[in-house]
Amino acid sequence: MASQLLETTGSTAQGRKQGKKVGPGWRALPFLALAQFMVVLDGTIVNLALPRLQLEMGISDSTRAWVVTSYALVFGAFLLLGGRIADFWGRKRTFITAAAGFAIASLIGGLAQQPWELIGARALQGIFAALLAPAALALLTVAFPGGKDRGTAFAIFGSISGVGAAVGVLLGGFLTQYASWRWCFFVNVPIAIIALIGVWALVSESKAGGSTKYDWPGVVLAALGLGSLVYGFANAEHGWGAIESWGFIAAGVLMLVLFVAVERKVKNPLLPLRVATERNRAAAFLASFLAGAVLIGGILFINFYLQIILGFAPFAAGIASLPMTVVLIITAGVVAKNLPTLGAKVPSALGPILMAAAMLWLTQVTPDGTYAVNMLPALVLMGIGLGMVFVPMQNLALFGVDKDDAGVASALVNASQQIGGSLGIALFSAVAAAATAAASGGALAALTSGYSLVFLWAAGVAVVIAPIALLLIRIDRKTFSGSDHTPHVHLG
Repeated sequence: MASQLLETTGSTAQGRKQGKKVGPGWRALPFLALAQFMVVLDGTIVNLALPRLQLEMGISDSTRAWVVTSYALVFGAFLLLGGRIADFWGRKRTFITAAAGFAIASLIGGLAQQPWELIGARALQGIFAALLAPAALALLTVAFPGGKDRGTAFAIFGSISGVGAAVGVLLGGFLTQYASWRWCFFVNVPIAIIALIGVWALVSESKAGGSTKYDWPGVVLAALGLGSLVYGFANAEHGWGAIESWGFIAAGVLMLVLFVAVERKVKNPLLPLRVATERNRAAAFLASFLAGAVLIGGILFINFYLQIILGFAPFAAGIASLPMTVVLIITAGVVAKNLPTLGAKVPSALGPILMAAAMLWLTQVTPDGTYAVNMLPALVLMGIGLGMVFVPMQNLALFGVDKDDAGVASALVNASQQIGGSLGIALFSAVAAAATAAASGGALAALTSGYSLVFLWAAGVAVVIAPIALLLIRIDRKTFSGSDHTPHVHLG
């Protein structure tokens, strides 16, 4: 991503020298990307702060995961509504309101004195993120309607999804160790203000045409269904046979089935099924869901191993995660540059295999392990795999979508990743708790046994992405070349 930003800046400067007018989309891109960076960053920035935050706030182990999950869950559950609000109310207006709200919610989180206040602030951040993310991506879609510029802009924007999550770990560790965990919240305030001012000054308003009625039954069913599903997985640590587990999981599945039935019948659906059922976009949404579980859930337990087992300080743990970030940035740049040659299918299928290999490597962690042997090779593989997945997925998510559905389509790709992350955290936490309780030996050995099983499950989740990409992606590589604005799809 960094190399692409430099290339974009260089080409912009060259355009000025040659007397060419720089389009408004390029001027707005840094501010739209900054908002997306902040939204994704907050999915992981508190990860490194959790051990110290838990101690200072007196949060129990069972409640600890909700500091992360409450943000991802509310974010994912309300993203579809956020996308529709952006389409109907105005994308610029929604962006500005959401950026201001996110800054206020972050301030509340930084000042929280009780666990419920902190978790509530995280949920409030999730609500405003659910407005901000689809508004940003929809504005980008309108600013770059097609051609080579759109591919470059989306590659930069798409790589933010991986980079933001990885940088969040590094920044969270630095702020926790050298300032306070509260600065993991305060840091959002200036970022949100800069993004707000930039979009207010540079971006024109845009709205969807036609009916602007909201699908409130769909909103309720989606939110309750997803919330019940995550809550059920989170309580699986008490046993899969407990009503707190299977009862909520079953209720969540039922409500999501009813949600699909409602969306097929209502006149103005929250999620027009045409957006989700086109096979190339379906591949993007499914891959984003599974990659989110591996990335958000997996990074959390990588951090626990670094700090609790290897004894790394928060910032040292963040530095230890840096190789993944650097490799991800380089890989995303290479993939974006070569997308017209590679197409979407090859990197989307190969990337998950590398992600799974990284997680399988991590299953070999031991209580007396070392960073160089147990962690570093896996982090490099993970960075390569994520870079190969995120760039084509962001492009595919808006493939052939009508401009009036830009908000909901962009919401769905973000929702897929966040819901996958929240389910991943809930599921992996339950798996770790059960394995730790059943393990013999000392406390560190038991914890390591739990982490090892989590990484095995994460590998299994990652590898599922590959056949999805191979079976569903049919988009022609010419679509990414900018030489032809008409999408080419192989149907055979």
